Amino acid sequence: MFRKIILLLTLLAFTSLLNAQYKTRDEIPAKYKWDIHLLYKTNADWQKDYQHLSKLADKLKTFKGKLSKDAITFYKALNLYSDLMKGYYKLSDYAQRLYDQDLRVSANQQLVEQSEALGTKISEATAYINPEILRIPAKKIHEFFKQNPKLEDFDFFVANIQRLKAHTLSDAEEKILASAGMIASSPSTIHGIFENAEKPYAKVTLSDGKTIELNSSAYVQYRTVKNRKDRAKIFKAFFNNYKRFQNTLGAILAAKVKIDYFFAKNRKYKTALAYSLDKNNIPVTVYTNLIKQINKNIPTLHRMLKLMKRMLGVDTLHYYDLYMPIVKKVDMKFTVDEAQKIILNTLKPMGGEYLSTVKKAFNNRWIDYYPTPGKRSGAYSSGAAYDYHPFILMNWHGDYNSLTTLIHEMGHTMHSYFSNKYQPFIKSDYPIFVAEIASTCNESLLNNYMVEHAKSDKEKLFLLGNYLELLRTTIFRQTSFAEFEWEIHKRIENNQPLTGEIMSKIYWKIVTKYYGNTPDVCVVDPYIAYEWAYIPHFVDYSYYVYQYATSLIYATAFAQKIIHEGKPAVEKYYNILKGGSSDYPINLIKKAGIDPLSSEAFDLTMKRMNNVMDQIEKILNKKKQRKQ
Repeated sequence: MFRKIILLLTLLAFTSLLNAQYKTRDEIPAKYKWDIHLLYKTNADWQKDYQHLSKLADKLKTFKGKLSKDAITFYKALNLYSDLMKGYYKLSDYAQRLYDQDLRVSANQQLVEQSEALGTKISEATAYINPEILRIPAKKIHEFFKQNPKLEDFDFFVANIQRLKAHTLSDAEEKILASAGMIASSPSTIHGIFENAEKPYAKVTLSDGKTIELNSSAYVQYRTVKNRKDRAKIFKAFFNNYKRFQNTLGAILAAKVKIDYFFAKNRKYKTALAYSLDKNNIPVTVYTNLIKQINKNIPTLHRMLKLMKRMLGVDTLHYYDLYMPIVKKVDMKFTVDEAQKIILNTLKPMGGEYLSTVKKAFNNRWIDYYPTPGKRSGAYSSGAAYDYHPFILMNWHGDYNSLTTLIHEMGHTMHSYFSNKYQPFIKSDYPIFVAEIASTCNESLLNNYMVEHAKSDKEKLFLLGNYLELLRTTIFRQTSFAEFEWEIHKRIENNQPLTGEIMSKIYWKIVTKYYGNTPDVCVVDPYIAYEWAYIPHFVDYSYYVYQYATSLIYATAFAQKIIHEGKPAVEKYYNILKGGSSDYPINLIKKAGIDPLSSEAFDLTMKRMNNVMDQIEKILNKKKQRKQ
């Protein structure tokens, strides 16, 4: 079933209303609120459409067993499927946006529940489509497309289903795998219960005499305390506590890895990595190239760690220092109108079509800005309503984070808008592999603009330091996680033992490679070997975290090309923005001007990272000279 385009990608802390500009939604001027009644004027209109779509789902069932009959029947079924899904996305988009305005309104919650129930009905009504298309011989499919030109819109959709024919089993085997799916989430469930409810927490007494219990929330809160001895004590207690349970946690994660391999092997893939990446037809070499290129650029990380040591003013940098802010926070404030002007100036290199669309978003009420009682916290972009426009939810606090969040979500919105505009509905969706490129490219352009227009060295240092931290934590840290995930899967796939103790040795080898483990770069204390047990992504997802790194790397590279090459780079970049799912994500990136299997994106990103460090060192040297 077609994935709903909801990008909930910037999760903020729960919205505080103590200092909110507006106390109620009615107080907010209309221009700062989205106009979702563009989709349905009244809830009664929504209910009429609900009944209509329910009937369409029933009608689609009548095509079951008939898709291979002839080209006309094949087209009618796929066209009805497309209309049904397009209508459902609009229906659910309205319900969810209305609900998010005020989570306390039960009538809006009922609309969401109705739309979810309809979604279940549609899933059941459409479940036969993929299996039937798989059973139709490729030659016959080809004939259908020759006989009926209207099928052209569905070429990629059908080809992608047929592509997986070699990995599709008999009906009986598919039922067995479907049944096995019931146990697939067991490791994650067990891990969640143990981690959050039953695992004893370490306790530590700080230098001020305060004793704290180190659950995950407390660890995040206290790992940035100013007293270094306290930080060292917190890290040691927190991760040594994981050592106590490494065998249990290792067994849970090993079970997850075995389940991954079970499904991969039975779907006729050699590895779980190949199985995971093939869903979007991403070559395994994209993953291995990421690890290879980042390993090659570890000296850039070491340069940053040495710079961090200097900025923190410590003789020896320890792993427990890495969460400390390397720059002092600058109190930057922006009204919504000021932020809009900054964003429009930032995005000028993107050209007229992009800029005029951003203006439409600002002027035509695509965005819901301010926090009010009951409103959903965080921020997202939803481009589900195909024939209309995307909507952005914000919780505007007027700080720099609000500005970066808005331009980030605007990137998603432009991606959805242009894909919807230039692709038929069935090709308008796009996978997560490219989704983050559009948003983080905008963030990179914003940082470049803000640094150029900084009012002081202090402000410039704040902007550069925060951006540098983003590059380190997203590119190097997430790639080290991806490398660990790959290594533990390889052990199971090579019939080698995998225990918590072995995982700790693997993780230790990787983390010390990345962070140096020398007084000159960064000391990695022995208890960091158990950090893998703290990362929930390993047991909750399969080969997911690498996309954080690839997205930022490609986005940074595209931003650099746009800044330095101008219009030609922008025109190529539109292959991603307008591409939807008209092609596989790797091919869209290639069309946009970067070969994901080459070193170009990595070279441009590392050049950018080193340039940021050059600018920081220049400011630091200037400050040092003033003191002398």
